[in-house]
Amino acid sequence: MPELPEIAHAKKFADKALLNKKVRKISFGAAKPLQAAQKKFKEIFEDQTFTETQQLGKYLFAKSDSNKWLVLHFGMSGKLDFSAQPKLPKHAIITFHFKDDTHFSFVCPRKFGKVWIADSVEKFQKEHELGPDALSISKKEFLDLMEKQSAGVKSVLMDQHKIAGIGNVYTDEILFQSHIHPKKKVSNLSKTELNSIHRNITKVLKKATQLIDEGEKSPDNWLKSHRDEGDACPNCKGKIKMIKIGGRSTYFCEGCQKL
Repeated sequence: MPELPEIAHAKKFADKALLNKKVRKISFGAAKPLQAAQKKFKEIFEDQTFTETQQLGKYLFAKSDSNKWLVLHFGMSGKLDFSAQPKLPKHAIITFHFKDDTHFSFVCPRKFGKVWIADSVEKFQKEHELGPDALSISKKEFLDLMEKQSAGVKSVLMDQHKIAGIGNVYTDEILFQSHIHPKKKVSNLSKTELNSIHRNITKVLKKATQLIDEGEKSPDNWLKSHRDEGDACPNCKGKIKMIKIGGRSTYFCEGCQKL
């Protein structure tokens, strides 16, 4: 599932492909992802121009001249597509056809993504009870938040109501680089460990975004490059193990992430 780094990359794509173009018409594919009627999308966004984008965790926002925001959540398989060719991409959920005969689509083959209309980023965040963006939360805010938690650390970091943007893969990476077992209770973490997690949230997410922008693979010393049970840990003599936490496949090193 796309997480904060993937959406940050998508935002840069949208800035180039979506902004400052007059929408001539809107066409639709599968209805399931749409969180408003097709008629509403047409009323609000046709004959308008998108002027800016914002990101909040796993959500991408685009503001139009109508002062309404298009909101995209990419689900498991969402992506953006831009083309000057007449043929639309397969599985396009919503497509904005511009006056210059180009078009911009939100594509979602598995249809787990969602598309909303919002009055503002702040109102949407409040209505959906989303936490602060993972790259905007200060160390003090993070420590204050974690002081109130008692669940396992992976479960807390993945809770979008607490911190927005960190999913399964990057939670594992952050905890791997912090040498903390994913099942360890937040209430049992030391301040040093909490500081390490906050530092690695910033480091991992920023580096992952850079790598995606550059089309590069994750470094060999990252867990992301060794997400196979039994693979050798790149940092010690331990083996990579897989367990389930909250129904999600969780990878960690038995050697350097002891419970």
